[in-house]
Amino acid sequence: MEDTASNESRLQACEIAKMLSEHNGEKTIALDLTGQNSFADYFVIATATSFAHLRGLATRVEEWMTGNAMEQLNRHRSIADDDGWLLVDLGNIVVHLMTEEAREFYELEKLWFSGTIVFPESPTEG
Repeated sequence: MEDTASNESRLQACEIAKMLSEHNGEKTIALDLTGQNSFADYFVIATATSFAHLRGLATRVEEWMTGNAMEQLNRHRSIADDDGWLLVDLGNIVVHLMTEEAREFYELEKLWFSGTIVFPESPTEG
């Protein structure tokens, strides 16, 4: 049986993923990594179409955190012109906002292949 904290983290990860998807984050997923590492139970990964979109998605995550009384563990938020990856550490949940190029290069889904996708529950892509 799943404990309450883990279930809450799962719900929050899915909420964040849904919110990013609604704000045009592409290929947005929430990945359950429970028991697979010591630093997070869930990854949320979304692709931004530009650096401006990346910053906008980060702002949406910050607004979501404020509305849900969550604090970011890492306080540094800057994106260099050549950097296409922004990470938001919420403790049990780590949000990865990436450009298409960064996502293709780092292939987090392949790196964490043993994780289970919990959002979207029923992928619509064929």
